[in-house]
Amino acid sequence: MAMAESQSSSSSYTHSQDDRNNVALFDRVPPHDDNAEMAVLGGMLMSKDAIGEVSQMIEPTDFYQPQHQTIYHAIIDLFSKSEPADVVLVANKLNDEGNLEKVGGSDYLHSLVASVPTAANATYYAKIVHDAAILRQVIASGTRIVQLGFSADGAQAEDVVNLAQSEVYEMGAGRVRQDYAPISDVVNEALTQIDEIQKGNIAKGVPTGFRDIDDVTQGLQPGQMVVVAGRPAMGKSTLGIDFARAASLHHGLTTIVFSLEMSKVELAQRIIAAETDIPLAAMRRPEDVTVERWGTLNQFYSRLNNAPLFIDDSPNMSLMEIRAKCRRLKQTNDLKLVVIDYLQLMSSGKQIESRQQEVSEFSRALKLLAKELEVPVVALSQLNRGPEMRNDKKPQLSDLRESGSIEQDADVVFLVHRPDFYDKEDRPGEADIIMAKHRNGPTDTFNLAFQGAFSRFQDMPQDYAQGV
Repeated sequence: MAMAESQSSSSSYTHSQDDRNNVALFDRVPPHDDNAEMAVLGGMLMSKDAIGEVSQMIEPTDFYQPQHQTIYHAIIDLFSKSEPADVVLVANKLNDEGNLEKVGGSDYLHSLVASVPTAANATYYAKIVHDAAILRQVIASGTRIVQLGFSADGAQAEDVVNLAQSEVYEMGAGRVRQDYAPISDVVNEALTQIDEIQKGNIAKGVPTGFRDIDDVTQGLQPGQMVVVAGRPAMGKSTLGIDFARAASLHHGLTTIVFSLEMSKVELAQRIIAAETDIPLAAMRRPEDVTVERWGTLNQFYSRLNNAPLFIDDSPNMSLMEIRAKCRRLKQTNDLKLVVIDYLQLMSSGKQIESRQQEVSEFSRALKLLAKELEVPVVALSQLNRGPEMRNDKKPQLSDLRESGSIEQDADVVFLVHRPDFYDKEDRPGEADIIMAKHRNGPTDTFNLAFQGAFSRFQDMPQDYAQGV
């Protein structure tokens, strides 16, 4: 009996010791980083592109400080209505809701902006905030599991384990997307798509405007990263713009061109020349723009009403900006094609060990963007001097400049080659578009006419014999 009392006393002591340890453990301040939370909000108040990026990564409850949750809510509300979300407008919204003083007033909002030198690192700080929120959720779930164990009250241990497992599952359910699907569902989706294409209910892909290329590729496919590469002045930008013209102006598909090399006006002049048969050089000589040509230009302008082609020539454009703008166009205009001219001119906005690593990051990110938005992304790229070292001057896949990962990430690679660039007597006016990679089909070489005066490529006649 004494032994039983002794055991009971010992057990009681052990439990009370554990309880004290639990109190000590859970009385600690949960993981959070106030500086990171402030930096995220400061970046969002500075840049609408940062808002688009951050909103994909974190939720209001990821913020530990209630005042930060309230500010985040206000920013997202304005952003979702396509309204600016700067310090003044967010302060006005908070004031209208009666929350401005609760979050620390306008001075606190200004201090958030002052806490970060640039919005470029907003996603980095957002990850810190998100990770801390997950750790808090782990602690909360762990606490509930401990309580389940102490309050079992004679329940079967197996039932308690099931409840504990359910708790852990619920914790992860909101963080992990169920992207997997049974093969039967996937095959059914593929067969349905084939059936719909045969019936003519859905298009094969985004048309390039070139007969033979579209025949082999069935159009540029959603989720594909398509690389158009060439040496300088070979015509890669012209081919990329030809793809954009075909999709938007001739098939009504929303397209955006990010022009990191040419200005909007230069790009517009090229499009005008290609669409109106007025030489590009004539637009730079006033005396060559006759009354008849003015009539043609006005007719073309009237056709452009509501044309779904967008051009962005912002300097030093970062990957974050491009992603945010594409997501916005996908939501508002059902984006179908993205063209980026060109890959090596993109900026990451942060220090990188090497240029090769930076271009590799761009390439991978653009492939992920294509998959996320389910649109083809056409990325123009420079080739190195490899072709000029060969006798035939023909480019190869290995000539892709600065990064082998472009070749790996791309689903389709077109290499632009014009023999008359090196020898004016060698097939003048002709171009070879070499499909050096085609992940979902055969490779081929397409013979097109290059009309530099009108800044465009065109199909050769079907009965044309190359070299004749």
